[in-house]
Amino acid sequence: MHGACIIDNSNGEIVMLRISFLKSIKQSVNHSIIHPLRNLHYKFYITKAYNKMKATMPLLILIIQTLLFTTGCKQSTEPKLEALLKLELEDASCTEAWIKLSTANFQFPATINLLKDGNVAQTISLWRDTDTVLYVDSLLPSQTYRFKTIVQSSKQQINTSSNELMVTTMDTTSHEFTWQSWEFGTTGSSTLYDVAIINENDIWAVGEINIADTSINGYTTYNAVHWDGTKWELKKIQFYTFCGQQNTGSYPAKSVFAFGSNDVWIAMDGSQVVRWNGISQSQPICTPVSINKLWGSSSEDLYAVGNNGNIAHWDGSRWTKIESGTTLPIMDVYGARKDKIGDYEILCVSADANIPGQSKVISIEDKTVHELATDPMWEPWAIWFIPSRRYIHADDGLWEAYRPSGPWVRNRELPSLFKTSIDGQGLNDIVVCGAFMLLAHWNGAHWRTFFPRNASSGFVGVCIRDDLIVAVGGVGNRAMVLIGRR
Repeated sequence: MHGACIIDNSNGEIVMLRISFLKSIKQSVNHSIIHPLRNLHYKFYITKAYNKMKATMPLLILIIQTLLFTTGCKQSTEPKLEALLKLELEDASCTEAWIKLSTANFQFPATINLLKDGNVAQTISLWRDTDTVLYVDSLLPSQTYRFKTIVQSSKQQINTSSNELMVTTMDTTSHEFTWQSWEFGTTGSSTLYDVAIINENDIWAVGEINIADTSINGYTTYNAVHWDGTKWELKKIQFYTFCGQQNTGSYPAKSVFAFGSNDVWIAMDGSQVVRWNGISQSQPICTPVSINKLWGSSSEDLYAVGNNGNIAHWDGSRWTKIESGTTLPIMDVYGARKDKIGDYEILCVSADANIPGQSKVISIEDKTVHELATDPMWEPWAIWFIPSRRYIHADDGLWEAYRPSGPWVRNRELPSLFKTSIDGQGLNDIVVCGAFMLLAHWNGAHWRTFFPRNASSGFVGVCIRDDLIVAVGGVGNRAMVLIGRR
């Protein structure tokens, strides 16, 4: 019978057991110390042993039955577990989808067919139970697709199929912006280097703006401008002339990063930062590095990167230098949360036009730097990404990858103009700026450039928030701010 252990307890087996038992008793007697009396007492001992055997036989049979039953059950086959397949959507852009495939109880190797709307889209070989992220591209924006997997193992008799997964791609964002520009500076050279949008009525831009006046120098230098929703206000953020003494001035500012209206950090073109609390600035804070760019997750977790491979971290009370392993200028730093509750992924790019072939993409993890990728064709000045989805860095080209270690592929859709800054707020809403008035927007399917080339103008920094793009730089000898409203 299937699923049971059978033991035969026929009378013939019991008789044979008794005969065998009597033989063993006789042999024991012949070799025992009572052997000299065996002719006289043999019958007596046999009878006594037989009577004892009869008394203990039921217990002996029970023990033998138990042993046979246990052994028989160990050799039985447990029911085979059903092979399982499961599809879950991890993410989707306008033209791509990331689908997690989970498997269990398979006999390997196995071949997986991923079906899209009933047609085979991919074929994958599987060698062990694991979770695998399947990448699907060449989709259309704002479309719904049906995905399913069917697996035929080389050892399995039947196909195993997964659940059907419905995936709707993102819609494209609009390229349609209305533009307004402002220029600052009436003498000398003025430029803005960086910009931060808090909201449409709270925008900061930093750099150097020289305004002619009747002062002893004939001009006054400002290093920031603030937008309140109706007008721009020139600001003089004070930095020490030298760290360690108290003389201050409105020296050029290089970077700005805002956590909110009452928590704005501004770095000078040197080794100092200040914090704006919504009303006034803090005393300058000296850093162990010269600063090109700021990024942080909070005012207790702020990074500064700069020339000579410099990286420093602010923990809310002090700056600590981090060894980068390079002497190249680090031009940009950016971080993004790996998932909804995970840690931040933090990446930097380093380059020097005078040292070709040494440019790098590096990561910062637990205050330790790791080199991830390098390429002799690069000279990256900016980086932006969504972890595990899309990584972009820019020089005269725009380079894209699905992992920070690469491979990095050059995007040929944009013109070969030097690109200085990238920002984004999703896989379908990215902006890049650069030399010769280059300003371009990615809507999830295509890039659009907005302005004709202008040899006397260029953008240095750009930011996008909601339906607002702000780009800063210079036009001729004047600083410029450009706001686009969608």
